[in-house]
Amino acid sequence: MTHTVFIDGAAGTTGLEIAERLAGRAEFTLLTLDDARRKDAAARREALNAADFVILCLPDDAARQAVAMIDNDRTRVIDASTAHRVAPGWIYGFPEVSGHDAVAQAARVSNPGCYSTGFIALVAPLVRAGLLPADWPYICHAVSGYSGGGKALIERFEADRDIAWRGYALALGHKHVPEMQARCGLAVAPLFSPAVVPAHRGMMVEVPLPLAAMPGGASPDALRGALADHYAGSAVVAMGTAPESGEMLLRASDGGSDRLDLFLFANADASQVRLIARLDNLGKGASGACIQNLNIMAGLPETAGLRL
Repeated sequence: MTHTVFIDGAAGTTGLEIAERLAGRAEFTLLTLDDARRKDAAARREALNAADFVILCLPDDAARQAVAMIDNDRTRVIDASTAHRVAPGWIYGFPEVSGHDAVAQAARVSNPGCYSTGFIALVAPLVRAGLLPADWPYICHAVSGYSGGGKALIERFEADRDIAWRGYALALGHKHVPEMQARCGLAVAPLFSPAVVPAHRGMMVEVPLPLAAMPGGASPDALRGALADHYAGSAVVAMGTAPESGEMLLRASDGGSDRLDLFLFANADASQVRLIARLDNLGKGASGACIQNLNIMAGLPETAGLRL
């Protein structure tokens, strides 16, 4: 069976990478609009209602408008924007955390944010297992390649090679924080400190844990074991092996990947831990996650077309 897919916002970075992953796959047929029609409301409405699956790669307001234009109960939607990540009636598209069955049966799936994917992958299973407290004020540090900022930021970094580090969201209102809190079941919003570095793609997300000061905090071995058990059956998410060099690197030359690797480092007396997630902000952090969710919703092997 061939499924029709319409990518609304196909000219953006995420949309282009989704189309690349779908190219040549016989299970899907892409519905496309030429440049003259892709901003025409009537043409978009027609495509949105003609497709079996719609993937939205749009700003938040445009994504909400697109959903409102769908007037049938057949078209299923994956939204890559922030618009519906904590909205009622939407399934959060992180199957390893939300559940594969929930994604498979969903009519509306909200793709996770890139930073959120790393934080939630590390924290949610441990809070659910009772190994970390839900009321702790967690801190999250992260760096990302500049492609996550869209065309404007890409142009800025590639035009100004002197930018070595770009800290932002300094008012502590980053759009990923609500989903990070909600999907981990936290009583307190995490303090999130993101930055962009001069690499096109790639991402490191870190959650430091002062275990000795945390009420009910488990041992590093218990935390590591729980994460390993939670993701034991996943072909996409896995516990990584600590590098022999004692350091982790994000290289500007790194190619695309749809994997998500998790790491836990502890000090000698087990009083402190650093949880680290390594992923591609355009892979499991965006387009790769969309393809994984699409595969699951279409009843196909979840890793088909992924770069693992």
